[in-house]
Amino acid sequence: MKRAWLIAALFLGGCVTADVVTPDVVRDIAPSGRLRAAMNYGNPVLAQRDVAAPRGVSPDIARELARRLGVPLDFIPYDAAGKVSADATRGTWDIAFLARDPERAKEIQFTPPYVVIEGAYLVRDNSPLKANEEVDRPGVRISVSRASAYDLYLSRVIKAATLVRAPSPPASVELFVNERLEALAGVKQPLIAYAASHPGYRVLPGRFMVIEQALAIPHDRPLAARYLNDFIDELKASGFVAASREKSGQRDAAVAP
Repeated sequence: MKRAWLIAALFLGGCVTADVVTPDVVRDIAPSGRLRAAMNYGNPVLAQRDVAAPRGVSPDIARELARRLGVPLDFIPYDAAGKVSADATRGTWDIAFLARDPERAKEIQFTPPYVVIEGAYLVRDNSPLKANEEVDRPGVRISVSRASAYDLYLSRVIKAATLVRAPSPPASVELFVNERLEALAGVKQPLIAYAASHPGYRVLPGRFMVIEQALAIPHDRPLAARYLNDFIDELKASGFVAASREKSGQRDAAVAP
């Protein structure tokens, strides 16, 4: 009797255990019958291109969601988060993996974050800049990827420095190097890797922001939002996110609380 009541309660909630998903929830998440997952390869901490199939915590979450929904999965490739968010109202994707931001929230619904990463600055070895707080000063030009989480954040907080925008994270690196800008803003881990392989550069200590990466869907999908909030919380609690992070070698990305 208790078991029957529990099953009924789960179905009535529109949300479920690991593998039970109601048809209306499936339709709300993947209206076409296929799950189209936007994949931003501009952030290698979360997704890495591979000849066989994408690797990383974001592709793993997409695969697990498609498995539970019982639908085929299509990866929609992007090279910058700003391009993903720009497609939010164009019907190009069903789910995306983006940093939570109030500007993006005008057109996108976010789950709780699944990992937390950091925004940092790359400068030249001979730069007088020693701390994150010193970057916001007149004459400092900061290269950023357009509409990235750190671009949106810095657009709100920078008062004296100048933001110079490029169309993608790799392009922002080229802009910083070729135009000899004073700083490059980006996700900390790729900047550390760049400095390690390119003598003459260093990453400022600490961070200038915390980036909360979440699963995103278009607005006005209430059943999808409710299911996916619980889905992400379950993947964190079960160790799925931590295991995926370890498998992809991105141990510096902390699992969100």
